Amino acid sequence: MSEKQYILGMDIGTTSVKVCVYDPDTSEMVAKQNKDTAANIPSDQGIEGNKQDVPKIVSAVHYCVSRLPRDVLRHVKKIGVCGQMHGVVLWKNRAWEKVEKDGVVMRFEGVREQMSALYTWQDTRCKPEFLETLPKPDSHLKCYSGYGCATLLWMLKNKPEKLKNFTCSATVQDFVVAMLCNLEYPITSDQNAASWGYFNTEKNEWNLDILKSIDFPINLLPKIIKSGAIAGTLSTSWNGIPEGTPVGAAMGDLQCSIIATLENKQDAVLNISTSAQLAIVVDKINDLGCKTIEHLPYFNNTYLVVAASLNGGNVLATFVKMLQQWMIEFGFPIPQSKLWEKLIALGLDAPEGTNMKISPLLLGERHAPTAKASVENIDLSNIQLGHVFRSLCDSLIDNLHYMMPKEILLNANIKRIVGNGSGLSRNAVLQRAVEHYYSLPLEFTSGGDAAKGAAIAVLNAA
Repeated sequence: MSEKQYILGMDIGTTSVKVCVYDPDTSEMVAKQNKDTAANIPSDQGIEGNKQDVPKIVSAVHYCVSRLPRDVLRHVKKIGVCGQMHGVVLWKNRAWEKVEKDGVVMRFEGVREQMSALYTWQDTRCKPEFLETLPKPDSHLKCYSGYGCATLLWMLKNKPEKLKNFTCSATVQDFVVAMLCNLEYPITSDQNAASWGYFNTEKNEWNLDILKSIDFPINLLPKIIKSGAIAGTLSTSWNGIPEGTPVGAAMGDLQCSIIATLENKQDAVLNISTSAQLAIVVDKINDLGCKTIEHLPYFNNTYLVVAASLNGGNVLATFVKMLQQWMIEFGFPIPQSKLWEKLIALGLDAPEGTNMKISPLLLGERHAPTAKASVENIDLSNIQLGHVFRSLCDSLIDNLHYMMPKEILLNANIKRIVGNGSGLSRNAVLQRAVEHYYSLPLEFTSGGDAAKGAAIAVLNAA
């Protein structure tokens, strides 16, 4: 009997790290772990900043991998990594160290003094007025607040000394790959590069001339290879995984969750977790007459047509937290799990066609960064909690439908929507809204795990 050959997949997410061991022979996960990173840290920009502590994220990676079975890990032949796109972390030499015991490397650790915080995709320090001063990218993709190049350009203007402290920059998942492979300079994929702005997907290169013209420190930019290609090899044995194991360039979490979910090109994928994305796969960039969608690099030179909303499970979670806080102030602490249970039951019982109209843009949108949430048409008939929760769920899907109307799906011959993400899978009120707005069946499959997708994506990497 031949020796098993597994792939380790990792997803460095906004709130948690997820890892799995994937068996390509059975297309199943043989082991998995996850851990909340609890990595958010205060920003000197107040609520406009959104920063995370990278050593905490690295610690969560170690926690997850170290809890996978050793007899499984020693059969790992490749490592695939994906994570939260758009964000940027800066570092200089020796930004990580290997912690040894009796000559054996136990774990990797990030060295806080040698790196910046991770400035995440949720960072809103780049106001529209600032973005308007920047040159237009040579790309079909725009550059928004929270995107790596925009954040670095903001620093160039407002904190130039900070940039001089560092020699490298990349997404946090690229940092993890650089750490595992002990790379002198980071290597990223076209998916992550496109998420930063100022990257031409057709030429597969940074807009170097444009960036040089505004004194951007281009030496900080990572080298780019295709998604699914190998960035390096494991610099030491790690929790039983052999030294020299190939590690793929880090990829986008959205693309990896979709490769794990999509069964054929007649599927659309709807992911609702922290935020919300609706996506279909196309062969080339087409003008679909809709400014709220984007074409993102996928795999094998294809593209994802995506409506990426900043408002998803985070809006519902804020609503639940608000209710919980109100109850605490009345002296009735209620666990969030109980609130969710009750809200979903009440929402399912609420009548259709309530005339309350909610705009759920609590975090604005990339195409409307200054938009806020609002409620209209409140009257005596619709102030029950179930009505309000149903209206809020409906409004999130209505917003996605505004960004990517069902006509785009129908014209692409889409036959069903495959659901993904805990924000959707646990919420029957949202599920009902999806089928109502898109007039297509919503189904859940066993896929959807971005860590699994990262493993699948490097399967055939040379």
